[in-house]
Amino acid sequence: MASERQKQGGVQPGKEHVMDPTPQFSSSDYQPSNKLRGKVALITGGDSGIGRAVSYCFALEGATIAFTYVKGQEEKDAQETLQMLKEANTSEAKDPIAIPTDLGFDEHCKRVVDEVVNAFGRIDVLINNAAEQYESNSIEEIDEPRLERVFRTNIFSYFFLTRHALKHMKEGSSIINTTSVNAYKGHASLLDYTATKGAIVAFTRGLALQLAEKGIRVNGVAPGPIWTPLIPASFNEEKIKSFGTEVPMKRAGQPIEVAPSYVFLACNHCSSYFTGQVLHPNGGAVVNA
Repeated sequence: MASERQKQGGVQPGKEHVMDPTPQFSSSDYQPSNKLRGKVALITGGDSGIGRAVSYCFALEGATIAFTYVKGQEEKDAQETLQMLKEANTSEAKDPIAIPTDLGFDEHCKRVVDEVVNAFGRIDVLINNAAEQYESNSIEEIDEPRLERVFRTNIFSYFFLTRHALKHMKEGSSIINTTSVNAYKGHASLLDYTATKGAIVAFTRGLALQLAEKGIRVNGVAPGPIWTPLIPASFNEEKIKSFGTEVPMKRAGQPIEVAPSYVFLACNHCSSYFTGQVLHPNGGAVVNA
């Protein structure tokens, strides 16, 4: 799976347009059926990887899409995704918008929500998905600035966006948080990232209890090894070559193999009795809890 083009130098965020092979965000086998017709969805990190696949499937299902990307670093991926979404849009959906930002700060998250609401009037589905990760062999290598950076992107943003978005969400709305298989099995060289993913599981369960009486469902998706820009931006060439071989299916998954989990959880007539739950598209790894 690795090539010379994969070497992204450990710089976050990774860039999808330089990956070879490129991640699969779509499939001819996916058959939409207007599951999200009329919905407005805000998807963080929607320019690439799992976020791009989710955005694309949501558009096929009739949703109007707003997504965020990292300002000054992901413009090419974001523009490509915008074009894909416009081509996928149903006649009833409004044109998608892409919002550049750094989600690690409350005021930025408020501006994102305000922009979406100004454009579309409300938010029906919030997908907290943006993340970053860095390898380290020892906890001693994780200093305070890096720890704060990872937590700001991976979990602070989930709190910030949700608190602002809820003002514009009503009964029947849905919040879906991206966690990771690492929250359940651990990962020795991604300690700070794994800690944030564990926090997301707890956040999902607690928030689901808090919002149940308001009729807003909160669930999560815990992907296993998925071929996204995060991988070449995080690992060396040797690890990229073997990425995904540790799961029973012996391969990395593709973003399009994960995105339908989000469609299911966002669709009220598919998952109306699901809240506080996490789905596990992970290639066969058995997890508990």
